Amino acid sequence: MESVRRAVAVELEDPPPELYAVEEAYRRIVEGVAVYVAERGRLEREKYGELYRRFRELYPWSHSQLIQQAMNQGVEAGRSFLEARRDGRVRKPRPEVRRVSTRFAKDSWSYKKAVGSAAPVRLAPSLPGGRREVWIKPHRRLWLYWWKALRGEAELASTLIVKRRRGRWYAIFAFDVQPREGPPAEAVAFDVNENSVAVARVSLLATVDAVARWNRQYINPAVYSIRTDFGRLAERYERIRNAKLEELRGKYPFAGRDGEERAQNVADTREFKRFAGRLREEAEGGPSKADRPRGGEEPRRDYNRRSGREPAGGDGRR
Repeated sequence: MESVRRAVAVELEDPPPELYAVEEAYRRIVEGVAVYVAERGRLEREKYGELYRRFRELYPWSHSQLIQQAMNQGVEAGRSFLEARRDGRVRKPRPEVRRVSTRFAKDSWSYKKAVGSAAPVRLAPSLPGGRREVWIKPHRRLWLYWWKALRGEAELASTLIVKRRRGRWYAIFAFDVQPREGPPAEAVAFDVNENSVAVARVSLLATVDAVARWNRQYINPAVYSIRTDFGRLAERYERIRNAKLEELRGKYPFAGRDGEERAQNVADTREFKRFAGRLREEAEGGPSKADRPRGGEEPRRDYNRRSGREPAGGDGRR
């Protein structure tokens, strides 16, 4: 099983002023390499050696591993700038490095002494003028992971990160923790919303036992079927519509007939078509009542379906 890296930040007590000089030199190296990578796209091996010799001449008091860490960090910053400019996230012509996290490699601080100690209370980073011991303020989280390292459950990383935030200096230790092997006993669920994140911690054994004791039927899956009866609903509507049409034919007996009672024929046909059209429009989703002709308006002209002739006006004349 792969290890999990955990970082612990510890505040430095009475940091020496040489840390500011190391931070500024480290920032200039990172920015110079980042600008070179942003202009040319990559850092060649020959150019890497040339830049390294130039920085060694500018900062002779700096440790060699410290310069190498700064150059590697500058290459990462330059590549990130090129990717951001390609995506349109930045519009600057060149990258700017304002703050950096100084990375002390294995030989540029007291790594071996820290690993062999039972209580890490002092560090010895490489500063201008030689190694300087710096006291730290250990806390509960540091003691937890350091105890794991002493028991063999974790391993201290060889790189120490030192950064300054709001006038205070912090040393960041990294631990590679070996997770405990065993069957999962709990599960964590996340619900990410727009303005909040809901986190639920669920005990698997307790939840399964509670569900089993609450109702045994929930252990086995169930399949449900929902009846809609749309077919029976359509048949019922058809019977109601036919009954209404028969009622209209009894109420308007001369509808659709052609004989001597011409005026009654026209009136019955008009009223019959009006009520029958409402039934048809409601069944087919036709126009609403607001789209139909209002009282006093001339009804829509139509042909008689049986005779094939246009019906006469309301006064019986063509």
